[in-house]
Amino acid sequence: MTDDRSDARVPGESAGEATEEAGPGLQAQMRTARTEFEQHVAHARAEFEEANERIKKRTGRDLILAILIGVGIGAVALLSLIFIKWVFIFLALGVVVLGVVEFSRALAGSDRRIDLAPQIVAAVVVLLSGAFLELWLHWVALFAALAFVVVWRLITQMAAADGRRYSAVTSDVLAGTFVVFYVPFLASMAMVLLRQDAGEWWIIAFIAVAVVADTAAYASGLTFGKHPMAPRISPNKTWEGFAGAVVGAVAAGTLLGIFMLGIPWWAGAILGAVILGTATTGDLGESMVKRDLGIKDMSSWLPGHGGVLDRLDSILPSATAALALYYLFSPLVAS
Repeated sequence: MTDDRSDARVPGESAGEATEEAGPGLQAQMRTARTEFEQHVAHARAEFEEANERIKKRTGRDLILAILIGVGIGAVALLSLIFIKWVFIFLALGVVVLGVVEFSRALAGSDRRIDLAPQIVAAVVVLLSGAFLELWLHWVALFAALAFVVVWRLITQMAAADGRRYSAVTSDVLAGTFVVFYVPFLASMAMVLLRQDAGEWWIIAFIAVAVVADTAAYASGLTFGKHPMAPRISPNKTWEGFAGAVVGAVAAGTLLGIFMLGIPWWAGAILGAVILGTATTGDLGESMVKRDLGIKDMSSWLPGHGGVLDRLDSILPSATAALALYYLFSPLVAS
């Protein structure tokens, strides 16, 4: 009689052997899959870096760094506007002071004498008066700040007694007053708007429209741009880019007007169109100033962007327009 016990297997033994046999094959498949995934990631990264280099050569900007910095600053500004307004006020104060410093240095590099200390004092007074004082007192503070800057420059010039020509002194005084108007005064209009009912949402709206317009112009100009818009002022701007900005700004204004500000769609479209106009004017205006000064950027404090004013050129003039539109359209807000 044959003993079948020699052929008997321990329960689970065949499954274990099958697993051991399948183990090396499964591990090989996993290694292959991981290698293919790493190759895909490396290929995608190489393509992205190549595209970024092409954009950098064409625009002179580091796209990745610019996006990261822009998103970071935007997030801080947005959260402070929604939750803690005084944080936004002091954030704006810091940005304005930096803008005054870099603008003053840029003007000084073109043989204009700008006194930094009174400019900073004037910037603080003008911005904070817009944030905390009545509107008529804000105007008083503005004229007092302008007088302070002018008198300081004249006294400093008389003390120097270096024979500087009258025309040059006049140019110095005008440049100093322009700094006060361009940076702290225009920024203070956003502070006045912030004090209004739902003013923070209007600030978010007009900044968002300006950013969307700038981004749409950049994307459409980079993709389709062929016809220069103002070659003597800003060679990189094209009519195709401006067309993209029109579409983006009007669409953003309409949507934000309806869903965030509670105004009719046509009022939102007007908001988008007006902010597009002020943003474009501010952008081209600063390009003219930089061309006159013989510089590409106001500074290099924001990698991928240039200087503080290079990012505020479209926002500063738009604040005044947004305040005017608030007074015009706020009665239309749905109750």
